[in-house]
Amino acid sequence: MAKLKAQRLELINPSVIMGLVHKARQIASTGRPIIDLGIGEPDFETPAHIKESAIEAIRNNITKYTVVAGEPRLREAIVAKFMDENFLTYSVNEISVSGGAKQAIFNTMMASLSPGDEVIIPSPYWSSYLDIVEMCQGIPVVVECSPAQRFLITAEQLERAIGSRTKWLILNSPSNPAGGVFRPEQLKELAQVLEENPDVHILSDDIYEHFMFDENQFTSILNVAPQLRERTVIVNGVSKIFAMTGWRLGYCAGPKYLIDNINAVQSHSTTHASSISQAAAVAALTGPKEFIAERSASYQQRRDIVITGLTAAERITSIVPDGAFYVYSDCSGVIGAETPSGQTIADDVGFCSWLLECHGISTVPGVAFGLSPHFRISTAASEEAIESACTEIVKACSELVFRRE
Repeated sequence: MAKLKAQRLELINPSVIMGLVHKARQIASTGRPIIDLGIGEPDFETPAHIKESAIEAIRNNITKYTVVAGEPRLREAIVAKFMDENFLTYSVNEISVSGGAKQAIFNTMMASLSPGDEVIIPSPYWSSYLDIVEMCQGIPVVVECSPAQRFLITAEQLERAIGSRTKWLILNSPSNPAGGVFRPEQLKELAQVLEENPDVHILSDDIYEHFMFDENQFTSILNVAPQLRERTVIVNGVSKIFAMTGWRLGYCAGPKYLIDNINAVQSHSTTHASSISQAAAVAALTGPKEFIAERSASYQQRRDIVITGLTAAERITSIVPDGAFYVYSDCSGVIGAETPSGQTIADDVGFCSWLLECHGISTVPGVAFGLSPHFRISTAASEEAIESACTEIVKACSELVFRRE
């Protein structure tokens, strides 16, 4: 009997990130110490008042089905968040709540793409963008963004990438994996190109908006180009800002017709986000937020530790990120080198595998994000762990032998 497998899965790549995370945990289970700088998950705890609100929801039997789009009081809280923090006006009928920001992106693509439609994805990119587009029978159009442009797509690149079947541009600022942040003037330049191409929509992934460094300010493309509102979907969630990754609660805002279609997709998949998580998200969005600035400052401090620590690593270069909680370093200088055991570092996967297996440091190779040879370090770890990891990476690089120059 033939094994059953959908043809669309031939286009989907296994998650390099989760594969390395699994490998790191396997090694750790043997008793070897591993410093995990791979997964993008805040190391802070979910604030106590949010946890208490979930417990109270359970006690009050808030455990039944909710409406597909999300509980009205949560959508009202999201509307208020957009007004208070982003100066954007939405109605509750222009909000869809989902089981994480990833599902919001999936729902959006599933609701809008027809076979052969194109989606422009700047690289380096969050790895799921590509696979979500392909699962929805779209065609990713990857635009490589170099370190010289701080890994951000330019208006000229956007203009060249747009074709007759382009339906979406995905923007992520601050970005994963590189921490790139669009300035208002850069967004205005992109908006000018988009105005000339009225069939192109914008998906703005703002999940890291509150983690901004060096007095940079977050700007939405709709702040500089409100005329794009009717073809823009903004995706966000509570996972990163409130350290609620396991709660699986995301949301998106956009024109009502598209939100209706997004909800139609969700109605036949998960139906709605967890009622308990929705109650907790209300508490998160309406409760105290003073801790956010403290956490952002902590991530900036950790970023500085990585940047300073890696300056001593031979042949490794890093662009200082302006936001998020990652450092995306160039390891092209070590490709072709030999390890003390005689192993040749063939690519960034080999470099990250060697760091993990021989030095106990878990990172993610740039191939997972569409731009090699690089590797991503997550700063969502203690300062002590980050300092130790950087020391070990410096040591590892000093061990490499270069047979030819």
